[in-house]
Amino acid sequence: MGRLGHSDVAHLLLQLSVMLLMARLLAEASRKFRQPAVVGEIIAGILLGPTILGMINPDWFHSLFPVPSASATILSGLVQAAMVMLLFIAGLEVDLHIVWQQRRQALSTSLLGLVIPFFIGFIFPYSFPKFFGIADSTQLLVFALFMGTAMGISALPVIVRILMDLNIFKTRIGLLVVTSAMVDDVIGWIIFSIILGMIGRQGQISVGYTIGLTISFVLIMLTIGRGVLNRVLPWINSKLAWPGGVLSLSLSLCFLAAAFTEYIGIHAIFGAFIIGVALGDSEHFSERAKEIVHQFINNIFAPLFFISIGLRVNFITNFDWLLTLIIIVIAFAGKILGCGLGTRLGGFSWRESFAAACGMNARGAMEIILGIVALENGLINERVFVSLVIMALVTSISSGPLMKLLLKK
Repeated sequence: MGRLGHSDVAHLLLQLSVMLLMARLLAEASRKFRQPAVVGEIIAGILLGPTILGMINPDWFHSLFPVPSASATILSGLVQAAMVMLLFIAGLEVDLHIVWQQRRQALSTSLLGLVIPFFIGFIFPYSFPKFFGIADSTQLLVFALFMGTAMGISALPVIVRILMDLNIFKTRIGLLVVTSAMVDDVIGWIIFSIILGMIGRQGQISVGYTIGLTISFVLIMLTIGRGVLNRVLPWINSKLAWPGGVLSLSLSLCFLAAAFTEYIGIHAIFGAFIIGVALGDSEHFSERAKEIVHQFINNIFAPLFFISIGLRVNFITNFDWLLTLIIIVIAFAGKILGCGLGTRLGGFSWRESFAAACGMNARGAMEIILGIVALENGLINERVFVSLVIMALVTSISSGPLMKLLLKK
């Protein structure tokens, strides 16, 4: 095992200290304005990144975040691990029992709430590739599929938080929104994993083989895997120290599943998401255990990931107001139209239907993670990435107030 030099260790520790401190300060400021903490954490990254600090004093920025360097490599690894853990806790939010109980009412909402945004998100980039910065026609189909997926997926953790803040999480409409978002997220991540296979991430494994392994992994983990976990968890809870035992087991399984999907050519985040669904659905994985895992990841690793977004690109030089506006309009139109019609078919009033659609429109962290993976794999450019991040923030910020307005009466 190699060793870091003294300067690299100092750099890494200084980076972690500054990033966590700035993330906490801006997250608390966001909460004062009743906004998700992720908004403040992303703003903190923009302040520390090339957009603000790099523009005001480039020497300070390059001294704090030198590239290339050993500390930058290790920080990149920590950010990747944070992204995997974020998808893991998103999977923990998926309750398969609720999905099954609400299956009839949620079917139309989740189906139309995924198909219509996917179609709108697909057709515009496919029809106007140059506007979206696609010069290589061979990448057009994959890019359009990615944009369709990005428009269709929701941010379940953000949605749950919004419903709790509005005190409607356990109501009929709240359960419908949560159930529909669960279904959309699972299907959306499966589609995205297939897209990653299409752009050659699978290495020596064929696309068909990768897709087959992916579907098999999902089916096994949500059937046999759940049964095995239900038998193992009681032993873990009774024989090992609590909460250390369940915390170690859950993260170990998270990284193991992530390593498997990364190996077969699907991004590691997908494996973490599916194992989170299987583990969180167990009756032996208590709400208290979930809360401990959430607190551990959300307050330590999640800020590192969201701050890293602002360190990647310059949000001023890569900001295209027209592209951003178009992507925001597509995002709102697809989700509100699809989910609104689907919820109305489920027997809700038009006011309730559009309120549910506004709730489903929250993208948040999930959209940003999609954008990060697509950017790292060369599927999108920095202009599109910045537009997707801004769209995710706008939909997350507006979701709660719009629901509150529509449900006021």
